[in-house]
Amino acid sequence: MESSSSGSAKARQSSGGGGGADTFDIPGKGAPIERLKRWRQAALVLNASRRFRYTLDLKKEEQKEEVKRKIRAQAHVIRAAYRFKEAARVNVQPKETTAPHVDGALGFGIKEEQLTALTRDHNYSALQQYGGISGVANMLKTDMEKGTGGDDPDLKARQNAFGSNTYPRKKGRSFLAFVWDACKDLTLIILMVAAAVSLALGIATEGIKEGWYDGASIGFAVLLVVFVTATTDYKQSLQFQNLNEEKQNISLEVVRGGRRIKVSIYDLVVGDVVPLKIGDQVPADGILISGHSFSIDESSMTGESKIVNKDQKSPFMMSGCKVADGYGTMLVTAVGINTEWGLLMASISEDSGEETPLQVRLNGVATFIGIIGLTVAVLVLVVLVARYFTGHTYNPDGSPQYVKGKMGVGATIKGIVKIFTVAVTIVVVAVPEGLPLAVTLTLAFSMRKMMRDKALVRRLSACETMGSATTICSDKTGTLTLNQMTVTEAYFGGKKMVPTDNTEMLSASVSTMIIEGIAQNTSGSIFEPEGGQAEVTGSPTEKAILSWGLQLGMKFNETRSKSSILQVFPFNSEKKRGGVAVHVGDSEVHIYWKGAAELILESCTDWLDADGSKHSMTPEKVGEFKKFIEDMAVASLRCVAFAYRPCEMSDVPNEDQRAEWILPEDNLIMLGIIGIKDPCRPGVQDSIRLCTAAGIKVRMVTGDNLQTARAIALECGILTDPNVLEPIIIEGKTFRALSDLAREEAAEKICVMGRSSPNDKLLFVKALRNRGHVVAVTGDGTNDAPALHEADIGLSMGIQGTEVAKESSDIIILDDNFASIVRVVRWGRSVYANIQKFIQFQLTVNVAALIINVVSAVSSGDVPLNAVQLLWVNLIMDTLGALALATEPPNNHLMQRPPVGRREPLITNIMWRNLLIMAFYQVAVLLALNFDGQNLLQLKHDNHAHAEKVKNTFIFNTFVLCQVFNEFNARKPDELNVFKGITGNHLFMGIIAITVVLQVLIIEFLGKFTSTVRLSWQLWLVSIGLAFISWPLALLGKLIPVPDRPFSDLFACCCPGKKQDDDVKEEEGSAKQGEV
Repeated sequence: MESSSSGSAKARQSSGGGGGADTFDIPGKGAPIERLKRWRQAALVLNASRRFRYTLDLKKEEQKEEVKRKIRAQAHVIRAAYRFKEAARVNVQPKETTAPHVDGALGFGIKEEQLTALTRDHNYSALQQYGGISGVANMLKTDMEKGTGGDDPDLKARQNAFGSNTYPRKKGRSFLAFVWDACKDLTLIILMVAAAVSLALGIATEGIKEGWYDGASIGFAVLLVVFVTATTDYKQSLQFQNLNEEKQNISLEVVRGGRRIKVSIYDLVVGDVVPLKIGDQVPADGILISGHSFSIDESSMTGESKIVNKDQKSPFMMSGCKVADGYGTMLVTAVGINTEWGLLMASISEDSGEETPLQVRLNGVATFIGIIGLTVAVLVLVVLVARYFTGHTYNPDGSPQYVKGKMGVGATIKGIVKIFTVAVTIVVVAVPEGLPLAVTLTLAFSMRKMMRDKALVRRLSACETMGSATTICSDKTGTLTLNQMTVTEAYFGGKKMVPTDNTEMLSASVSTMIIEGIAQNTSGSIFEPEGGQAEVTGSPTEKAILSWGLQLGMKFNETRSKSSILQVFPFNSEKKRGGVAVHVGDSEVHIYWKGAAELILESCTDWLDADGSKHSMTPEKVGEFKKFIEDMAVASLRCVAFAYRPCEMSDVPNEDQRAEWILPEDNLIMLGIIGIKDPCRPGVQDSIRLCTAAGIKVRMVTGDNLQTARAIALECGILTDPNVLEPIIIEGKTFRALSDLAREEAAEKICVMGRSSPNDKLLFVKALRNRGHVVAVTGDGTNDAPALHEADIGLSMGIQGTEVAKESSDIIILDDNFASIVRVVRWGRSVYANIQKFIQFQLTVNVAALIINVVSAVSSGDVPLNAVQLLWVNLIMDTLGALALATEPPNNHLMQRPPVGRREPLITNIMWRNLLIMAFYQVAVLLALNFDGQNLLQLKHDNHAHAEKVKNTFIFNTFVLCQVFNEFNARKPDELNVFKGITGNHLFMGIIAITVVLQVLIIEFLGKFTSTVRLSWQLWLVSIGLAFISWPLALLGKLIPVPDRPFSDLFACCCPGKKQDDDVKEEEGSAKQGEV
């Protein structure tokens, strides 16, 4: 096992540090603005609007922040004015205040603007004049317990009177805007100018009948490139738009007709009653009806990171804020554009701009290739111009193109324009503008498909990073298990209840106390329709407990009405317990606790017998309870204990100080323990096996006790040996107590962590990352946010996850299923693999086209591939190639490789081998044809000019067909069978078919435009035969072994000084990143 120091160094390298080592290297998360500016300045770009379209618009980000500041400042000023007015009113002798005049609005007792002003200005005195929260609810025809009616006419009436919970979105860019962007390419602009000059000169020297072909053909080729590019980009932008809308479509609970139902945030109406709990987003502006320990984080609206307590004196709630603690219900008073959040969202456009590390690295590759291409183009231009003016450039009939003193100005300029056009077209082919855009193409494709696989990508870079994941830290509940919980065992009154709802063995007083504890100490709810079956809502654990309460004979609403809640301690994942204090009558108060069985047991000093008598908790009895807990845990049950503590009303602080009252959690009386069964998800074992084969270690992090965690881990396949010891299976508090170094070493071995708090999860993620791991972590609670943020990939749960957890995550797993996480890994690897396929294909075309044109230009003063032909080749290798190869769906072969290292070269040794074999073959064949084509193709008896045209057409045709055949090779760079799964990729087959059909049309019918002639069927067969050789040649090439060590490392070994310098820069950059 590697030492900790080497692990830490490895981590620093992979954490995105190394500011000085490589400009085109950014971290996957939280890249500093300076780093983003630096790579933009270093990139060689011919079309900035297209190249940088899917990157973060730094200027727009600044403007967005400015708009936010202005709206916040305006709101602060209005509220300050009202507070000033309110203070003046309190200090001055109060006059007789009259309630404000209220106008009915479409059948309601209050108008839209009055309601909006009430909540926007936080006008408490106006609220009092309206009759408080109950007065406003009456005006809105809302029952504060049962909510609105919820029928369609009622919802429609509310939308008509007060608006819908949507805001005007800025329109997406039109297709013409994308056409305009594509036209901004510097090389295409130069070619259009050259086409216009060529057209004018051609018509002037050869007449309109023959002279328009050259100029028009270049113009048409450029327009084709523009429209194909624009169409692809436009479709991509629509996909991103749809994904953005999906991200914002939050699902939430509302109370309608007395029943809690799930609705989209867009369907929320004024008058709705919305239950809120810790981690939820406030979906609209509203007023608090009731709440317990209820506080809001208003930083998203005010810009100040301050937690604000909400109660009857400060009841106003702003849309877009998050619930920081407690739970409560609110009455919706303003929606959509009438809220500050809606105003903010309507003012700023939602951009999908965000550069990913792979995208930036490809910009680096494109810049490197572009510099070589520009150098080659300038060289070709100089050589061709020199040969032209020295009379060494010849017409097809063998006569020199330029004869000093005998050429007209028009003919000379036309000759120079032709040469210049070829040089510019070489730049078009050589600078791979489409390379970085291929990333967004494959990401857009992957994101759309991942939605079907139940994963919503919030951050683009997460798609790529997921392909590099070496470890997944997964929650147990709902991810590895089904989240369908039922109470299967119960231990009350000192004995086991068989069956679990057998209340006959308990006295009436004990049963009453258990039922009261269940009904009052819950964040769930039960809707009891007349004559129908009760509907239970809440978290899976709450639902299981409430359902068990119903079996015991609990009448939920009736039980809750018999006592009143004084104070609540909401369930806390740090303390693993939740409590409530209830006033049961006279001066009697009961404080009920429920939570992790062994932790509640530690706080108990007594226990309650079946007949209701209290006994002291002796060591023997503690052992008995512990044995029962262990037995349930071994059977993979979640153990929840119930306890209470009686006290007097005199011990409870008065109402003004009650918010600060901390419920006593010692000297409790044990009521009993239940065991909740949550079965393993079917197929989870196969998914974990697949991860292990792919070099990804799955680790389980759970709040359950060690024995339950061990049982589930064995069932899932995370553990294979039931007798493993620390640190393979470890408790959160033990891990927490270790030193940093010991924690890192333990983290490497840990498979299961039980009784973990969110902070333990965060420490675990940090330790793993310091060891060089690329960590994916799942989380659903608000307290999981720091770990989700710290991890390389944060995965939040779509069903159980809070809005805070979702906002801190990179990917939302919509069905909370571990199998979906594995599918995300496949897609992540697929993104990387598809880009590599496209790079291999594009670089082969680059290398071949450049070498052929340079060698031909230098040796013969002519190029076999003219401007129009090169533009067609550019279209095949750029936009069409990206569409064909970057949209290849993932296969199981991807999960048989180790994870992709984040510093692994984009062009692997295997790719270099394939690329060089293909490029050398194409160059050899085409140069042989260029220099001795007339002999080889037996054209010697033909007219010289015609034979030359046939030869050049044959070279062009063979070159294009070689790319078509090579596109198949690029599909599987490291597999022998390149046709595997090809029938499933309809887009690939369609693009190949379109390319071949268009090539036939170009050769046979568009010769005037492309300067080609028709080929005989024999030459077509020879052309296909030469291209076909690409397949067996690639197959033989794949049998040639390549070293595991990247060629770049071998080169670094030859230049140790450079490598040392790079390493120093890498360390310095990493250190700076760490300081930040």
